[in-house]
Amino acid sequence: MNSISIRDLSLKFGDTTVLNQLNLEVAEGEFLVLLGASGCGKSTLLNCIAGLLDLSEGQIFINGNNVTWAEPKDRGIGMVFQSYALYPQMSVRGNLTFGLKNARVPKDEINTRVKRAAQMLQIEPLLDRKPAQLSGGQRQRVAIGRALVRDVDVFLFDEPLSNLDAKLRAELRVELKRLHQNLRNTMIYVTHDQVEAMTLADRIAIMRGGVIQQLADPYTIYNHPVNKYVAGFIGSPSMNFLDGMFGGGDAPTFKSTGLDIQLGRYGFKDGSSDQAPIYLGIRPEHVQAGEASRELPFTRDINVEVVEPMGSDTLIWTSLEGQPFHFRMDGQAQVDVGETLQIGFDPAKASLFDKASEIRL
Repeated sequence: MNSISIRDLSLKFGDTTVLNQLNLEVAEGEFLVLLGASGCGKSTLLNCIAGLLDLSEGQIFINGNNVTWAEPKDRGIGMVFQSYALYPQMSVRGNLTFGLKNARVPKDEINTRVKRAAQMLQIEPLLDRKPAQLSGGQRQRVAIGRALVRDVDVFLFDEPLSNLDAKLRAELRVELKRLHQNLRNTMIYVTHDQVEAMTLADRIAIMRGGVIQQLADPYTIYNHPVNKYVAGFIGSPSMNFLDGMFGGGDAPTFKSTGLDIQLGRYGFKDGSSDQAPIYLGIRPEHVQAGEASRELPFTRDINVEVVEPMGSDTLIWTSLEGQPFHFRMDGQAQVDVGETLQIGFDPAKASLFDKASEIRL
C-alpha cells in the first residue's frame, strides 16, 4: 500500500512553474528523502503535501484519502521545520502538549504520548525547562517530539538539521534513523545535504528545476546515476568528468587528446553511435595510486598540483592530459606538491554520459 500518492502535481506562481507534472508514490513505512540544490522545489513539494500551498494542478492522496484540498490539520501528518518554532514562554512539556490540549485529547492520553516521545528522544530531564535553557540539538529534539506526540502515520521534515553544527547533525542523523526503525512510520525528509540523504533514505528523489531527475535507493543513485547532473551532485568531492568521443563497434573506447580508454568491461545501458561526443565520469574514490594502480586496466602518470589532507583520507588535485582531475588517497599517505604519481582506475566503475542530452549510456 502506498502511504502517499502524488499525481500530476504542478504548482505555478504567475508565469513561473515551480513544480512541473510531478508523480511520486511513497510506500507505507518508507523513509524518502527529497534532495537537491536550493530552489529546486523540494521544500515547495513538501509544503504542498502538508497543505500549506494550494496546487495549480494534480492531486495528493494520503493513506488512500484524497487530501488535495484538505486543511493541514486534517491530513494526518506531523511536520518538523528548519526553524524550531517553539513557544518561548512555555516549558518543553507545554510545547509538547499544547496542540494535544487544543485538540481536546484526554489528559491520560496526553501524558502517555509525551512520556513515550520523551523517552524516544532522550529529553525526559528537559521537560520542565524553557527553550532558552536548551541547546540547539535539544530544541530540535523537542520540535521533533512535538510532531511525534500527534501520533500520525506520516512525518514531514523540512531541513531539520541545517541549523546545527556538524557534530550535532551527525548525532541527530543517527537518532532519526533509529526513530524510523522503531516507529516504521512514513517519513519524507527534505535536505540539500547529500550525506543526510545517503545515510537516512530508503529511496532518494533528486530534484532539479521542479522535476525529479532520479528516484532510487542510495546504492543505485551513487553507482548508476541516470544523468550527468545526478552524477555530479552526489559525491564529495564530485565525480571527475573527462570530455571526449565514444568509439563503438566490437572494441568500444573513450578517446580524447592523449587518452584511449578501453570500455569493454563497462555495462552499457543502451549503447551509443560511433564517434558520439560523451563524458566519461569516474569518482575520486575509484582511482588508485602508486602500487595499487599497477594491475588496473587504465594507468597514467600525473603530476601532483594540490594536496588536501582530510585526516581519514587525502585529496589530490591534478590534471589528466590537460583536463582537471582529482582523487582520494589514504590519509596516512605522504604526498608532496610536484611529485609524480602513477594512478589508475577500472573503466567498469566509470559512468558514460551523452554530451548533448547528458543521459547515461
